[in-house]
Amino acid sequence: MTQFSGKSIIITGAGKGIGRAASELLAQRGAEIVAVSRTRSDLDSLRARIGGRSIVVDLSSSAGARQAMAEAGPCDMLVNCAGTNVLESVLDMTEAGYETVMGINLKSPLICAQEFARLRIDAGGGGVIVNVTSIAGHRGFEDHVSYAASKAGLEGATRVMARELGRHGIRVLALAPTVTMTELAAEAWSDPAKSEPMMARHPAGRFAQAEDVARAIALLLSEDASMMTGSVLPVDGGFLSV
Repeated sequence: MTQFSGKSIIITGAGKGIGRAASELLAQRGAEIVAVSRTRSDLDSLRARIGGRSIVVDLSSSAGARQAMAEAGPCDMLVNCAGTNVLESVLDMTEAGYETVMGINLKSPLICAQEFARLRIDAGGGGVIVNVTSIAGHRGFEDHVSYAASKAGLEGATRVMARELGRHGIRVLALAPTVTMTELAAEAWSDPAKSEPMMARHPAGRFAQAEDVARAIALLLSEDASMMTGSVLPVDGGFLSV
């Protein structure tokens, strides 16, 4: 399939999970991937599979994020997948935990989007930004206070970016996955006492796989979604509808 033939796509958090699945899928569909991650070994193994370019960076550093985007250059599309979590309740929230989560989940995608948009405008406009958020920005989950704030904040920023960048031909969207069975999530949700009540709230009867989210990312990037901008697409097996 050559759906994205001739297109270059920056994907942050490309070393693992959703970012890696999206990198592999979009490369299969013809895109050149600029894979961004903080772990060189993950990027090396990904590049061996799909080719493309890779950039090693800690996106919690504002300067690092800006340098990475400059190194990537004026690509056609950006997918902000990089994310982290520190499980803390409202009463136990620490400044360190808050800064860690906000730095990766909210500040870094805003910086990456800003630098991407500047380069696209200088190149004549056009392009797509997809921000990966979470159902945690829509429903209250215990011990997710900073995470929920970061993801809800990114959805709000997505709407602002769609409004401001639309005049330059840049679409901006978000998608909100449910529990996605990455390697990290599989460990976190391995206890049936925890996972089964949550899964029961999904009409689809299962959690998402990283490939499910990757296919939704491809949809939003594609011309099939050319009239979509400022939207938040749940990839949640119906969780938010019931």
